[in-house]
Amino acid sequence: MQATETLSQGLKREYQVVLPAGELAEKLDAQIASMKDKVQIKGFRPGKVPVGHLKRVYGKSIMGDVVQEAVNAAQQKILDDNKLRLAGAPKFNFPEDRGEMEKVLEANGDLTFSVAFEILPTIEVGTFDDVEIESLVAEVPESDIEDSIKRLVERNRPYNAREEGAGAEKDDKLTIDFVGKIGDEAFEGGTAQGVDLVLGSGQFIPGFEDQLVGAKVGDDVKVTVTFPADYSAENLAGKEAVFDVKVTAVAAPGEQAVDDEFAKGFGFESAEKLREGVADRIKGDYAKASRDKLKRALLDALDKKYSFDLPQELVEQEFQGIWNQAMAQQRSTGKTFEDEGTTEEAQRADYRRIAERRVRLGLVVAEVGDSAGVQVTEDEVTRGIVEQARAFPGQEKMLWDYYQKNPQALAQIRAPIFEDKVIDHILAKAKVTEKTVSKEELFKPLDDEQA
Repeated sequence: MQATETLSQGLKREYQVVLPAGELAEKLDAQIASMKDKVQIKGFRPGKVPVGHLKRVYGKSIMGDVVQEAVNAAQQKILDDNKLRLAGAPKFNFPEDRGEMEKVLEANGDLTFSVAFEILPTIEVGTFDDVEIESLVAEVPESDIEDSIKRLVERNRPYNAREEGAGAEKDDKLTIDFVGKIGDEAFEGGTAQGVDLVLGSGQFIPGFEDQLVGAKVGDDVKVTVTFPADYSAENLAGKEAVFDVKVTAVAAPGEQAVDDEFAKGFGFESAEKLREGVADRIKGDYAKASRDKLKRALLDALDKKYSFDLPQELVEQEFQGIWNQAMAQQRSTGKTFEDEGTTEEAQRADYRRIAERRVRLGLVVAEVGDSAGVQVTEDEVTRGIVEQARAFPGQEKMLWDYYQKNPQALAQIRAPIFEDKVIDHILAKAKVTEKTVSKEELFKPLDDEQA
C-alpha cells in the first residue's frame, strides 16, 4: 500500500492511496485457499475443486470483500502511522470508470482511491489552578418546608358531601362532566366526565372555576371563557369557548391534621419523620440548583480558557440538531422570527455560536477525562438505567432490555455520568469559593441553549 498526503489544511486531511494489484491478488488467493476444503460444488469431491474453477465462480464476489477489507485497513494504517484521530466518518472517492474497477475485481489492476476526513484537534489540557468560580448556595427557609407540607395536606384533604341543595363555595371540590365548544363545534380535548375540580385551585383556564361558585348538584352551567393568547394548543389560543358543564357532586373540605397517621400514608413512621423527609427533599432541590449553577460557571470558564480549531462536520451536526428543534418549536407555536424580534440570519448565527460552544466543551471534557483516566463503571451505568426506569413504572424490564440491546442508547446513559465525573475532577483542582445568595437568585433559570 502507498499513501500520499494531498491535503493538510487545519483539521482537514486527504490522502491518495494505491493498493497494488499484486497485494490484492495475494489476499484473494489466501481467501480462495481457505475455502477450498469447505466449499461443495456439484461434480467435484469435497476438497478437490480446482482453484481456477473457484476463482471463476467466486472470484469477483470474494474480491469485493477483499477490497473492502483492504480499504478499511489502509484507512486505519494512515491514522495509526500519523497518530490521527477521526472527528467524523471518512469520505472515499473511488474510480468512476467501470472498466478500471473491473480490472481491480479481476486482480489485474491497481486500486487507486482518495480518502478525506477531519481529525480531532490536539488539546493541551494544562492545569486548572487558574480557574476561579463561585459556588452559589442558599439557606432553606422554614417557610419552604411549611408550604410543602401544606401542599401535601391540600392534595390529601378529605372532602365531605354538602347537604342537598347547597351551593358550591370556594375551596369546595366539584365533580363535573363537560363538553367544550367553539362556535357550535366541540373541539378535541374539550370533553370529559367525572372530573374532580377544587374551586380556586387554578386547575382550569382563568375564569372557568369562578363561574361554578354557587352551583348545586344536578345543575347545568354554561361557562364562557377565553383561552390565553399563548395557550399551548395553537387552534385554541385566544379563542372564546363555551363549556356545557354538568355538576354531579359538591363536597366541602374537611380538616386534616398533620399527625403520625397522616405521615404513615407517605411511608413515614411519624409526623416528625415526615417533616425531616420533606426538609431533605427540599435541601436536595437546593443542592441540585447549586450544582447546576456551579457546573454552568465552570463550563463558562472552560469555554474562555480553551481556543482551538473545531471539526466543522461536528459543528454542522450540532447546529442542525439545534436548528431542527428551533424550527419544530416555531411550527408548534406559530411564531415567526419577526415575532421574536430577530431574523433568520441572526438566529442562524446565534445557534452556530451555540453549536461551536457545545462542540468545544465536549472535546475539552473528553480530553480532560481521557488524560485523567476517568472511567464509568458498569455499576454506575446500571444505576443510571435504574434512574431512567423510575420514570416508566411497570415498564422496567422493557426499558432494561432496550438499553442492553442498543449500544447507542447505552452511550447516552454513560455520557452524562462521564461528564459529571470530569466536572468533579476539574472542580477539585480549581479555586471554588462559596457565595450565599437568595433563593430567587439560586433558582433563576439558566439559559438552556448555552448550557
